[in-house]
Amino acid sequence: MSVPVLVPAVGESISSGVLSAWHKKDGDHVSVGDLLFTLDTDKVSSEVTALEAGVLKITVAEGTEVPIGSAVAEIDTAAKAPKKAQGESPKAEVAEKKAEPKPEAKAEEPKPSAPVPVAPSAPPAPRPVPEGRVSRRKLTPLRRKIAMQLVNAQQTAAILTTFNEVDMSAVMGLRKEVQEAFQAKHGVKLGFMSFFIKATVEALKAVPQINAQLEGDELIENHYYDIGVAVGTEKGLVVPVIRDCETLTLAGLEKELLGYAVKAREGKIGLSDLQGGVFTISNGGIYGSLLSTPILNPPQSGILGMHKIQERPVAVNGKVEIRPMMYLALSYDHRVVDGKEAVTFLIKIKEALENPVRLFLD
Repeated sequence: MSVPVLVPAVGESISSGVLSAWHKKDGDHVSVGDLLFTLDTDKVSSEVTALEAGVLKITVAEGTEVPIGSAVAEIDTAAKAPKKAQGESPKAEVAEKKAEPKPEAKAEEPKPSAPVPVAPSAPPAPRPVPEGRVSRRKLTPLRRKIAMQLVNAQQTAAILTTFNEVDMSAVMGLRKEVQEAFQAKHGVKLGFMSFFIKATVEALKAVPQINAQLEGDELIENHYYDIGVAVGTEKGLVVPVIRDCETLTLAGLEKELLGYAVKAREGKIGLSDLQGGVFTISNGGIYGSLLSTPILNPPQSGILGMHKIQERPVAVNGKVEIRPMMYLALSYDHRVVDGKEAVTFLIKIKEALENPVRLFLD
């Protein structure tokens, strides 16, 4: 009996995906729960496992876009798993013996009395010429979705960006002072992102207009603080959401961030991980970016861009000092947020980070 292997539903709005990789070969015997293939959609990657045991017959090749619910293989449930051999089988031994050449008597060849002329070697074969200077491949569903969403953000929102800078001396000094005890107690390192999330929550509370979004001719005001953190993966940028950030400690935030980092590395971020954020933080500094204008993540009205920490001369109490400085960028929807509110928001972020003790004590 053959049972079809179907492409599972992975979300209400997802109608197709790309079969990006088979993890079993055609003709392999599979057991229930074995990983069969990876499905890439415009939102997430999903791993599909076998629901029946038997011999796999693949009918759809890697790289093919397949509709949800379609069959990509069959499993012959009547076929039994091959028995595990303990040592070499008799057939293998017979074949090996047959393959052994019979010894032949070697006659001694007479040595030439004169030098034998050597034929000139053939000229090396010409190197193949490449067919073209470009290659062409289809966008993955995730990359198509990212492209569509970015264009949609530019076309539907009145995006403006305002800037400020923050002295990271206090945060860096605090991290250095408590890092060892923090890691021993909580099992995770204290990074920069948890400070920025906490500072963002404080700023959103102070400037609630940024925690709002347009929906048709209505303004939706959010009274919760689910913050998205942009994460770069091999397949594109995803924004998993950390829920109820106002209730989490710095340790709680670091554990959430670590969990998402592991999921992203293993390609296991799910659709539910990406939904419902009210604000996004993007850290271009990890790639060395000194300054950028981040683009909105619709339907949100604001996104905070972090950048590289760079030592720069700054005026402190009338004197020039070298301090670790970071540029901050807030892109916002000017239809919802006024310039004064955007500037105030960044100042609140700056104040919280330059005096982080109260965030840490919370």
